[in-house]
Amino acid sequence: MGENCIIGRQPILDRSERLYGYELLFRSTDINEAEVDDAVHATANVIINTLALFGIVELLGGRKGFINFDFDMLMDDTLELLPSEHIVIELLESIEPSPAVIERCRVLKEAGFRLALDDHTYSPDFADLYDIVDIVKIDLFQTPLDTVPEIIELLRPYKCKLLAEKVETIEQFAACHALGFDYFQGYFFARPDILKKKKMDEDATTLLKLIRMFAEDASIEIIEQEFRSSPSLTYKLLMLVNSVAFGNRFKIQGVHHAITMAGRIQIKRWVQLALFATDGDDSFDHPLVDMAATRAGLMEQLALVHPQLMRDDESSERAFMTGILSLMGSTYDIAVEDIITNLNLNEEVATALINQTGHYGSLLRVMDLLEELEMESVSEELAAMGINPNTLPDIQLKAFGWRKSG
Repeated sequence: MGENCIIGRQPILDRSERLYGYELLFRSTDINEAEVDDAVHATANVIINTLALFGIVELLGGRKGFINFDFDMLMDDTLELLPSEHIVIELLESIEPSPAVIERCRVLKEAGFRLALDDHTYSPDFADLYDIVDIVKIDLFQTPLDTVPEIIELLRPYKCKLLAEKVETIEQFAACHALGFDYFQGYFFARPDILKKKKMDEDATTLLKLIRMFAEDASIEIIEQEFRSSPSLTYKLLMLVNSVAFGNRFKIQGVHHAITMAGRIQIKRWVQLALFATDGDDSFDHPLVDMAATRAGLMEQLALVHPQLMRDDESSERAFMTGILSLMGSTYDIAVEDIITNLNLNEEVATALINQTGHYGSLLRVMDLLEELEMESVSEELAAMGINPNTLPDIQLKAFGWRKSG
């Protein structure tokens, strides 16, 4: 039933702009649309693929997963297969607050699930549910911002938190933040070019230098010396490495230890990823760090099955770097041409970054389409480059899990 299902993840952030969770969205590789009108089928596929194919840990990385449920799926015992500590059950707007629904929600809440009302419009008929649910999602496409303060006042007597959905602009985010929303969701967070760019600081410049050193096979001693010149950079790298790479077995104590335990290739990847972290970051709670890691990991895995790229042992590493660097121009106030010059990049990688041409450029186009959940176009692009779209779920799983290797 779910073999051709791809899981889309849209980030949900808290007030500090840290990752709180993802809404998990069903998309198929072999149909034109998501079949969202068949909500039971879509949700059943999400559940099956989450449990059987992807795995909760790899897919969510310890964060909450929001899944849509209509009335039939809400009342079905199948949903109790899901691990309650990881899942937020979203009640679709089609669900009426009947006594049966209210009782079912109480049972699920007692079982440890968190509950949310999706695309919700305030109604006194939902008073009993407001006392039960944890989150009320307000869709900014359906609810004009100037009407939101009144809704907030009506919901104030209840303990539920508010989530602004379909946040598309920095102005909308600022307005909802000022109104006191607790969580935020929308393509605004998946488009780093909307975020305020920052100047290349000393750490970022050093990171670019380190990336080039790794590419030129510099010795561990020389790399360590470069890190010693920047204690904050060392801290940043160790924060990332320790966050997920080795779990709770032990903590990496220094750069030499990190390279010894993880290996040069893996540490080179962490150095690339550190471009998106800032001092004091809680590693992958930063949405750009998470986005860069996922994009790079997925491009690496696609290169390994790409009919042309798989012939070259270095292609997966180039694909990984292309994924990382493709977000740099929108994060830093630096021209992509300067990045290419500083790193002395392979010509194929350079042309991919400048105009998305060549094999790596094709992979970048797939990343853009995936992040926009344009699954029909994703399937067409993959097929055009000789990759079976139905293999994408397994490729996604490997991409989500790369950070734990080493």
